[in-house]
Amino acid sequence: MPDEFTRIATHLAPLAGPEGLGLLDDAAILTPPKNRELILTVDQMLENIHFLPHDPPDLIAKKLLRRNLSDLAAMAATPAGYLLTTALPPSTPESWLKQFAQGLAQDQEEYGIKLYGGDSSSAKTHISLSATFIGHVAPGQALRRNGARPGDAIYVTGTIGDAALGLRARKGQLEDPTGYLTNRSLLPTPRINLPLEKIASAAIDVSDGLLQDILHICKASGLAATIQAAMVPTSPQAAAFGAQYLESRLTDGDDYELVLAVPPAHEAALLTACGSVPVTKIGTFHAGPPTVTVQDISGRPITFSKQGWRHF
Repeated sequence: MPDEFTRIATHLAPLAGPEGLGLLDDAAILTPPKNRELILTVDQMLENIHFLPHDPPDLIAKKLLRRNLSDLAAMAATPAGYLLTTALPPSTPESWLKQFAQGLAQDQEEYGIKLYGGDSSSAKTHISLSATFIGHVAPGQALRRNGARPGDAIYVTGTIGDAALGLRARKGQLEDPTGYLTNRSLLPTPRINLPLEKIASAAIDVSDGLLQDILHICKASGLAATIQAAMVPTSPQAAAFGAQYLESRLTDGDDYELVLAVPPAHEAALLTACGSVPVTKIGTFHAGPPTVTVQDISGRPITFSKQGWRHF
């Protein structure tokens, strides 16, 4: 395998924007857009935790980028570029890194972002990846988790639970004849560039599970939330399993859809702003201690063994 610097020059330097200085220096030089505030986020992906050893390297790269892009979307930020850190075992073939870089290049083109720099090192056994993203918003316009108010409706984009079932399919635990659920697990669609900053009062992306991520808004805003299980948008492929995997769909996460707190007066504007992106009302925020109640079609509470993914 080529040495570290040859690999950087071959696979990563072509992805660098002018801020990255050809990846020839120790740091990048970034001039923030005029009259914009910077938004920074970082996400890590570890082999056997966030991706499987046999997953295609280009899709691993895209998921790494898209997880971060989803964080920027949740704050109504415009993405600009990123720093990348890789730790690869010595046994990692050159072809893996080549495909990984191809995935980065494809999503850089799709989302208008550039590589600013980063770091590379070796790992003893498993691949470790990290990306730090920089985005920007108009001053004071970033969406926060703490802005929800009593009476705000809870909306979600897209469908919820596909990625959870897709992961089960990738592990051989259920059948996915069309491959739709598997693809949703491998390749999320970040909801960036939706003009939500003057419509939503709070937002978060669904990474750790719908219920747990709604709870994050509840805790930050000092509110309770009630959602209707039957109103949570479900793809036909996931709906085919009925209620069998309801808890998994609502708590396992990895959807990278947006949860939005929307004042009633802004609901029509939300539908217009989202355009072709599906958005569904699933409940409301209201006064009360920070909790999330899930109700069945008769209004009875449904209890689950967990609310979302936890590392510890």
